[in-house]
Amino acid sequence: MRSHFNHWPRRVPHTLTVPATSLWDNLETSARRYPDKAALLFFGNVTSYGELAQGAERLAAHLHASGVRKGDRVILLMQNLPQLVMAHFAILRANAVVVPVNPMNLAQELEHYITDGDVKVAITTADLGAELVKASNALPAGQGLQQVVVTQVGEYLPPENQREFVPEVWQAWLTMERPALSLNAGEVVSWKQALACTAAAPALAVGPKDLSVLPYTSGTTGLPKGCMHTHSSIMFNAIASAVWGSATSENVTLTVIPMFHITGMVSVMHCSIYVGATMVLMPRWDRELAGRLISQYKVTNWTNIPTMVIDLFASPNFQQFDLSSLTYIGGGGAAMPQAVAQRLYEAYGLRYQEGYGLTETAAPSHNNPPENAKQQCLGIPFISTDARVVDPDTLQEVPVGEQGEIVVSGPQVFSGYWRNEAATRAVFVELDGKRFFRTGDLGRMDEDGYFFITDRLKRMINASGFKVWPAEVEALMFRHPAIQEACIISAKDAYRGETVKAVVVLREAYKGQVSAEDIMAWCRENMAAYKVPRLVSFVDALPKSGSGKVMWRLLQEAEATPA
Repeated sequence: MRSHFNHWPRRVPHTLTVPATSLWDNLETSARRYPDKAALLFFGNVTSYGELAQGAERLAAHLHASGVRKGDRVILLMQNLPQLVMAHFAILRANAVVVPVNPMNLAQELEHYITDGDVKVAITTADLGAELVKASNALPAGQGLQQVVVTQVGEYLPPENQREFVPEVWQAWLTMERPALSLNAGEVVSWKQALACTAAAPALAVGPKDLSVLPYTSGTTGLPKGCMHTHSSIMFNAIASAVWGSATSENVTLTVIPMFHITGMVSVMHCSIYVGATMVLMPRWDRELAGRLISQYKVTNWTNIPTMVIDLFASPNFQQFDLSSLTYIGGGGAAMPQAVAQRLYEAYGLRYQEGYGLTETAAPSHNNPPENAKQQCLGIPFISTDARVVDPDTLQEVPVGEQGEIVVSGPQVFSGYWRNEAATRAVFVELDGKRFFRTGDLGRMDEDGYFFITDRLKRMINASGFKVWPAEVEALMFRHPAIQEACIISAKDAYRGETVKAVVVLREAYKGQVSAEDIMAWCRENMAAYKVPRLVSFVDALPKSGSGKVMWRLLQEAEATPA
């Protein structure tokens, strides 16, 4: 028996039975139980469970009528809007697979999602659609999208006289009508037109073993890889998150972490839909709006990244906010500073619950028990989960307190990387007859069975919870005409925790002609904002091994060593 069970919440079972149904069934069931209950709140607009399911059913019928069939991938490119939730479940209802894409990606990055996933249909907002169409139009004939369903960002805003407080900087973004898009060799369909479909939705033909979502994650080499998640793997962590957090239909959840991201998708959206909770949607982070919404709607649950809590506490209006309704606050992506966690506990009796998980594990593989949380800690292995710390070379379990690689086995672990058998083989090992996923994170386990992260085997930068993969940024930077070579490393940042630094070798003809600001400006135009280097340094040559590989660790160690 593993020591972490000594600290296991008594109310939580050690294992869970996963329902033999699809994710769509969760929305259908909640809509049948609570047809008039608020599923989504958006600046004063209420979408009931009945309306959400009905809209998803109509959109699913449109997708089917447009040729989408079982197992087809459909890109979903949106911020946290009512349309995202409706579209996500519509794709599942159409027996298809959701490909959630970060809205910060630009055309050059989006091309990969279209071609790698062999995607023919996408659903997006008019503000992001321009980049998506640009990406599709740049592809060779036959490889681009055939249809894009486009919604205006503010399509679900109530009339101005009934609208709740909208941050001033969002006013234009939310209310502006964007011009029509033009898709080469394809059609652009408006959201209203798609929802007006009168055809019958297809018979529901997916179950636990079928693919449900294909979120992309990068790694040590090159382009992002699709993580194959079944209805069962997502269902498991949605229900496990509900059980772990004692969720009920009376939960009011502040939904601000992005639902295109695995944590927001599974532990917030799917968990909330499963229990019939109400989601208060925030399309982006704004501390004043967050404080107002928690106070106004008596928010009970808030999953976040620690920088949001730090920012909220720093608001000059903080004393005016009423956070007393919160019964759960937690998250991951970065360590919660001890002083902030202490303040939360002293002021509200709330213990910040840090957890740990990856895209490959459908969010949590570890979580802190609310009754026995430890700070700056990943927590203990989640429900039905076996996690160990092993020697990365021998794969033997290491003694308590020693560093090794964290490996995870459980029902939430993905099936493998999309059309990439070599990468899949590289991350799975068999131990004691079980299939374990190698996380690439180095950690240790204490005598109580709690896990702590110590380092990373993989090259990855964690900037305010956003995962930046150096190989992907380098691949994009090599397109700059002045750059001969580039190596991406992490640098310390007081607010983001880590930030992105580029060590660049310029081509001879450009030396003295191109500045660090020029490089950063180019990066801002060609990649998602969170990937853009905030620091650029020029060198004559990058350190290389005998085989010619860039020795990035030397640069990383030099960055970490005070001058």
